Amino acid sequence: NPFDLFHGTNYEIPFWSRRPTVVTIHDLSLLLLSGVHSDKLVWRARWRLPWMAKRASKIITPSNSIKTELCEAFGIHPDKVSVTPEAPRPVFKKREDPELLRRLGLEGDFILFVGTIEPRKNLRRLVEAFDRMLRNTSLSPKLVIAGGQGWMMDDFVSFVRQQGVGDRVCLTGYLEDEDLCGLYSSCAAFIYPSLYEGFGLPPLEAMACGAPVITSRTPALLETVGNAARLIDPKDVDDIALAMTEMLSDVRAREHYAELGKVHVKKFSWEQTVQKTLEVYRELLR
Repeated sequence: NPFDLFHGTNYEIPFWSRRPTVVTIHDLSLLLLSGVHSDKLVWRARWRLPWMAKRASKIITPSNSIKTELCEAFGIHPDKVSVTPEAPRPVFKKREDPELLRRLGLEGDFILFVGTIEPRKNLRRLVEAFDRMLRNTSLSPKLVIAGGQGWMMDDFVSFVRQQGVGDRVCLTGYLEDEDLCGLYSSCAAFIYPSLYEGFGLPPLEAMACGAPVITSRTPALLETVGNAARLIDPKDVDDIALAMTEMLSDVRAREHYAELGKVHVKKFSWEQTVQKTLEVYRELLR
């Protein structure tokens, strides 16, 4: 086909085209954390990812940490890789929705997680930490997990039941943006204890809606949230439990992180994402 440039947004570009190509590589979790993905996906990534990275005229990553990992893993020259941060869409802003909360049975404080339910998101440790907080304090919030079904979903649901906290954990399934705004805007705290991310968009969406954020102390998430979130060790259940306890017990802490988040998220915009992407196109087309 007579296109001038092809941009594959999920490491897919034409193998044999002589036209300029751009490939977006969001992260290397399929290679670096192969144990939290299905064997089929890992096999495909191991074969295709290095090939696509070397074949592309230019590579886009959402963060500098992924750029570094990519260059080290595949021997890519840094000049070939452009960093184009993402941003919350404009729909994400403070918008309380009492009817949504009634429908979901959320009458008091709740902690919110948003994301696909899969092992990489570290939800087992989150549930363990939540259970530990309920047992060791007088706090009694709910834990709301909003996200579509991912790999090993059934195993996770069974795990929640085994922990004995099923009545305090609300699995909403996939929600549209408007409903997510209502949850972000009303939660006592948003928590994102992911083991690995390429960027980490949900924490920024939460900040845009005025929620105080707890998230992992990992390279890409540190780059995304800066000092505007309460940071945790995602592999330390006690640390996760402590962060939730502190945020729920201390109104000033919630207000502090909510205010930091409101200021920090303004550094990101889709207009900036568009401009940086266009710069890559123009460079190649010149």
